[in-house]
Amino acid sequence: MSIAPGTNVPVGTVSRDGAIESVHYGRIAVCAPDGRLLASAGDPQAVQFWRSASKSIQALSVVTTGAAEQFALTQKELSVCCASHSGSADHVATVLGILSKLGLDESALDCGTQVPGDAEERNRLICEGEEPSQLHNNCSGKHAGMLATARGLGVPVEGYLNFSHPVQRLIAANMSLLSKVPEEQFAVGRDGCGAPTVAMPLASMARAFARMACPDDLPAEIAQAARTIAAATAAEPVMVSSAGSFNSELLAAGEGDIIAKGGAEGLFCLASTSRQVGIAVKCSDGSGRPLPPVAIALMRRFGIEVPEALAERFERVPITNRHYDTVGHVEAIDLALTMMA
Repeated sequence: MSIAPGTNVPVGTVSRDGAIESVHYGRIAVCAPDGRLLASAGDPQAVQFWRSASKSIQALSVVTTGAAEQFALTQKELSVCCASHSGSADHVATVLGILSKLGLDESALDCGTQVPGDAEERNRLICEGEEPSQLHNNCSGKHAGMLATARGLGVPVEGYLNFSHPVQRLIAANMSLLSKVPEEQFAVGRDGCGAPTVAMPLASMARAFARMACPDDLPAEIAQAARTIAAATAAEPVMVSSAGSFNSELLAAGEGDIIAKGGAEGLFCLASTSRQVGIAVKCSDGSGRPLPPVAIALMRRFGIEVPEALAERFERVPITNRHYDTVGHVEAIDLALTMMA
């Protein structure tokens, strides 16, 4: 499977004092849980890497292997397994709690170190003369989940990032099941944290999210795992990203009806259980700037409730100057979707 840019269309704009200053282009795919493509803009079959948008799917194995039950993982701990977190003290403590239950420490994490995005924790490290650790890496929760999966499978944790390792083999099988893309068609790359990431068409990503939100036709253990993961991220949304972020605020507002996860290079996926729809958006320039307004526009188009508080913050994102005056907005354009029969 080759990765090509495909056809892109305008999806969002940035204005300043009434004039359009920038235009973001991208692609959109909307799918039903049975796999049907319901709507699209641009090329829905263009291929890109999942990056972090796949984390809730990767976390299914923590539940299906019995690791979540065996190690009594809490909803908070399951939620951080799906995270691109900010490295806050709470995120760090939660990941460390998982490792402790597994009989491991931070040295078992093979995600590399990262300066935390959380300002309070970053300032604490500076003031106390400490270096960031693997725990601060925004993917440390995902890696802790992979280590838990290894324990659940009863296999060595060493080499858990190798695509041939049983942990990655199980994750790949689940990715194929939900997306309906055969594993032999995966394009495999390495994510920023060193874990494998696979590429597939945008429509397949929307399909996978639709099936995560509406898993009734999946094998019973996968369906239950999908519901467990969705419930955990809804109950502990700040673990998935950070306080005030669009991803966390969307999960909180959805109150269990929505699963959602962003990924690097301008990818965002969401799905609604009640509306039985999965949505994937990819910005061709890799920017995440227009994703919240575009996601909200698509939610409105497909009848997914948008709470007023969420819309107020993210539907027209203010652009401010150094005087804190609002001088423009980031917002979605009037999306011209191709609706399927």
